[in-house]
Amino acid sequence: MKHTLLLLLFLSASAVVFPQNDPTEKVEKPPIDLYKIISAARDTTYVDTTLSIEKEYRFNYLRKDAFELLSFSNVGQTYNTLAYNFDKLNLLPLFAAQSHHHNYLDAEDMNYYHVPTPWTNIYFKTAFEQGQQLDAFFTINTSEQFNFSLAYKGVRSLGAYQNIKTSTGNFRFTTNYHNKSKRYNLRAHLAAQDVFNEENGGLTANSTVLFTNDDPEFQDRGRLDVNFEDGENKLEGLRFYGDHEYELISKKDSLNYSVVAIGNSISYEDKFYRYQQKAPFNGFGASYEASDLNTKVKLEDFRAKVYTRFDNSILGSLTGFVGYTDYNYGYNSVLILDEGRITNRLKGTQIEAGATYKKQYRGFELSGKGAINVSGDFDGNYLQGAASFALDKDNKAEASLTIHSVAPNFNFLLYQSDYVNYNWQNSLENVKTQELKFELKSKKLLDATVSYTGIDDYAYFAVKANDSTPTPHQFGDRVDYLKIKVEKEIRYRKFALMNTVLFQQTVSGEEVFNVPQLVTRQSLYFQDHLFKRALFLQTGINVKYFTKYHMNAYDPVLAEFYVQNDQELGGFPLIDLFFNAKVKQTRIYFKYEHINSLFTSKNDYFSAPGYPYRDPVIRFGLVWDFFL
Repeated sequence: MKHTLLLLLFLSASAVVFPQNDPTEKVEKPPIDLYKIISAARDTTYVDTTLSIEKEYRFNYLRKDAFELLSFSNVGQTYNTLAYNFDKLNLLPLFAAQSHHHNYLDAEDMNYYHVPTPWTNIYFKTAFEQGQQLDAFFTINTSEQFNFSLAYKGVRSLGAYQNIKTSTGNFRFTTNYHNKSKRYNLRAHLAAQDVFNEENGGLTANSTVLFTNDDPEFQDRGRLDVNFEDGENKLEGLRFYGDHEYELISKKDSLNYSVVAIGNSISYEDKFYRYQQKAPFNGFGASYEASDLNTKVKLEDFRAKVYTRFDNSILGSLTGFVGYTDYNYGYNSVLILDEGRITNRLKGTQIEAGATYKKQYRGFELSGKGAINVSGDFDGNYLQGAASFALDKDNKAEASLTIHSVAPNFNFLLYQSDYVNYNWQNSLENVKTQELKFELKSKKLLDATVSYTGIDDYAYFAVKANDSTPTPHQFGDRVDYLKIKVEKEIRYRKFALMNTVLFQQTVSGEEVFNVPQLVTRQSLYFQDHLFKRALFLQTGINVKYFTKYHMNAYDPVLAEFYVQNDQELGGFPLIDLFFNAKVKQTRIYFKYEHINSLFTSKNDYFSAPGYPYRDPVIRFGLVWDFFL
């Protein structure tokens, strides 16, 4: 955490360095809506320092609502999936170890800023057994035209079980600039990220029985035997990104506008995933090495895009683009086996072309985007259209259709390991997804999302008959997936009940696409201002529940989840008591997690087969915003 401490020292020093005003002079704070957060898609919001139930849901390691995820016992570990979404529209395969990407920020996850005075945000939360998590952020506009930000998110936690220590880091630097006429805009960022996990393969069969029966001699979870105590994996990435745009024609007045702009973006990302183990584990089969197993896979990805944008008050906004990608995925050596040769590299170049469109008119909004690989070794395309209507500021409905075809992730196509079973090279069909979605957002009624997704040639990991380790598979039939999610908050005076209910059904293909049929979360809480409005209090109870299902199992060598149909898990509640408060611009959080497990005679809570969910624990933390 030394990088975290250095960043904190910098942020503390900045509070002294940047103010230049006379301390006796009264300075009026700028309105909060001038502190702007600009997404990669150029959507703008502003800093929100309020305390709400949504903030309670986002006060976690990922800093986003994890309703559709199930965490493992230690912070910084992976998450099992309770529900699926298909929002990512990639044209090339994704990298390996996707289960470790929950905390990995892609280019489209980066934000840029514009602030009238320096702004600092600090997030802190306790971890498990000798650790903590901290996310420290600072941004400043050195002038009206130029902004930069620095941030570092660090997590280190030993955990309650043997050999599950985690250590992660996310360093981010962003900058954006526009000239005085605002016709030229530039944005850039740097992101250096790593996710380190010790791996133990889960509890042994005997320890699973001891845990399930709540044996009093094993309340100290470190006494339970695990499958091995010498495995570890690491995901690391470094990315440089920049884009700029110039408006060739810029005619704007209060009623009409017409803009023609050209721009381009460039990014380079270097990622690797490594699995290490001191001695081979028999459960993974035979190995080529008797000790010091070490396998590393790397991806170098360079992308460049040029585009032209036309905005018109009557016709809407239309953008056309052409992109170039140079990729290099693989290992340092070729593997020659009796049954064939496994290459060490998948590399090449791709050229893509596409367009986006958006138009608003009297409450209606039409949008669409599409792209296709026009050359290269990988076929890929997507097409998405949406139409929405806002009846008023409190009611909006939207319908969308998405068609997407892309090759399975790189580790389905090529993988090498010191374990014999984990070596393959495959030629697989594109995964083809079609999704129809309806959304309703109504403050008076409820928020609801209904989606129906069909998947052809679904790619997944599973264990073959008479085998012990997962390998890539492709489903020959069709997967059909229905998902209905409803949210509604009911208020009565100073009390509120927030309800989130998710119903889902695998209509066909349930043998390879397992989900719990029902996931619910109810939050009953009280909130009020106290001490002459100096403190805002929020306290209550969260209850989350999901039905039993064939929960996906976790494989530490691949750092991926795989389908299993032998064991049903779930069907247990997760009950948390929380006490939150806001003092000025500081939000303070206390929570007693999974308190209901104190009163059960049998421990049936697992995050994956062999991996218990968290025991009851009291945790606290804060989010502190301050403006200079």
